[in-house]
Amino acid sequence: MTDVIGSMAANLLPKHIAIVMDGNGRWAQKRLLPRVAGHHKGVEAVRLVVQYCVEKQIEALTLFAFSSENWQRPTYEVKTLMSLLHRVLSAEIKELHANNVRLTVIGNISALAMSLRKAIIKAQELTKNNDGLKLNIAINYSGKWDLTQAMQRIARDVVQGTIDSQQINQELISEYLMLSDIVAPDLFIRTSGEQRISNFLLWQLAYTELYFTNTLWPDFNDNSMTEALHWYAARQRRFGMVLQEVGTSVNA
Repeated sequence: MTDVIGSMAANLLPKHIAIVMDGNGRWAQKRLLPRVAGHHKGVEAVRLVVQYCVEKQIEALTLFAFSSENWQRPTYEVKTLMSLLHRVLSAEIKELHANNVRLTVIGNISALAMSLRKAIIKAQELTKNNDGLKLNIAINYSGKWDLTQAMQRIARDVVQGTIDSQQINQELISEYLMLSDIVAPDLFIRTSGEQRISNFLLWQLAYTELYFTNTLWPDFNDNSMTEALHWYAARQRRFGMVLQEVGTSVNA
């Protein structure tokens, strides 16, 4: 199936894909394994999807790794997730760099352990000049937090006289949000059968195509991505207009 995608016109492929990687715990429980086993298996799916996007020359991929609400999970699971994020980041960064991937972590990293923050800073510094896939990992992120920090920064700049309150519009707000330097997601994917965006990129997903699959994240693979991209290619993206205004070709 991936060969079909390889021959698909570039304008039918999304420039930016955002994914909520859901179902790790359920994958493990179905196999009578501890939930953390699903998170370890889910790392393999991350590798496959990143490599897929590199090969298909997707411009940006944003993965929801840990939400602000995930701190409410059992302490052992949170510690395991943080440790796993640290180990994966340290182990994979050289290969990502070799593949010309630029890594960016979005979210409130000030709440993370110092060792993880140092690993994030080191990885971002190493890959900052790469011009291939823009890989964004959301850690301790929520859409409401993103909007709140943007409003706080805008208010500060108004008080300091850097901007005038009359300048505040949608374009300016976007400049203060995470991912302000790349296009908004064209395609949102959520695995495991849940059909909600769960406080992820609330502003940025305004006109994103939402794709939901029953596949659990550890089972998500190249064929799963190809199915999602075929679904996306068949969409007619109107952005609030009628079809005649945007043309009759799909994804116009």
